[in-house]
Amino acid sequence: MRRIVILSLVGVVSLGIILVAIIPAKNKNKENIGIEEINYGGGNAFLEEAKLAENKGQMIEAKQLYEKAMMNIDDVSELKNVQNKIEQLNLETIFSSRMDDCSINYVVKPNDVLINISKKFKTTVNLIKRANNLNSDIIKPGQGLKINNCEFSVVVDKSQNLLFLKRAGDVIKTYIVSTGKNNCTPIGNFKIINKLENPTWYKTGEIIEPNDPDNLLGTRWMGFDLESYGIHGTNKPEELGLQITLGCVRMRNGDVEEVFDIVPTGTEVLIVD
Repeated sequence: MRRIVILSLVGVVSLGIILVAIIPAKNKNKENIGIEEINYGGGNAFLEEAKLAENKGQMIEAKQLYEKAMMNIDDVSELKNVQNKIEQLNLETIFSSRMDDCSINYVVKPNDVLINISKKFKTTVNLIKRANNLNSDIIKPGQGLKINNCEFSVVVDKSQNLLFLKRAGDVIKTYIVSTGKNNCTPIGNFKIINKLENPTWYKTGEIIEPNDPDNLLGTRWMGFDLESYGIHGTNKPEELGLQITLGCVRMRNGDVEEVFDIVPTGTEVLIVD
């Protein structure tokens, strides 16, 4: 059974097993774990090789070695730390110019603009800019761009208040979220149909501006094809991990900004109990 749980963490088996619990719903420091902070122990040779590869900047190789290392780890806390490291490497690769199996090198053509390129490949302008270290929307014919060409999707598990960001079917990052009180967040398949930076909250009988400390939406909004529901930031990060919202999925502002940059409109969202 231990081997099945470990495999689930790297996306080899079903999401149902992933939810079994290597990442506690209230682990709020996972994004801050660095290689020097992990006490691996156990003499796992793959871990040592992974650290060496990472120090050399070989991030894809390092990730593969960390995944192999997980097969030889028994301690749950250690498994969690290595899983966090794998997720950190996933995001570093996505946001860097480093090519992987889900990216292509696109050569800019005359009259190309980023918005049209992003629509062609079903990605986002923000992701193209971050992956290619672009400070503006200006691009030139003949310029090479790293473009993501795999589909992202989102799964929200209400029972654990976790959001899973997936790419090509594999879980690449896990986030702590808040969902609806009294289990009111709807379950089912949805699509993200609109995205807003610094959204205004149109509360019943009141308009709450983006910078107002009472604005529950935080810094980003990703609306579903179900009116009034979506994924957004929060002004109450201390409530993450709880079923406490009016029905939407709340994320830490830094986390929702990360997901916002990655997923385009049209992204599928599955919400399960």
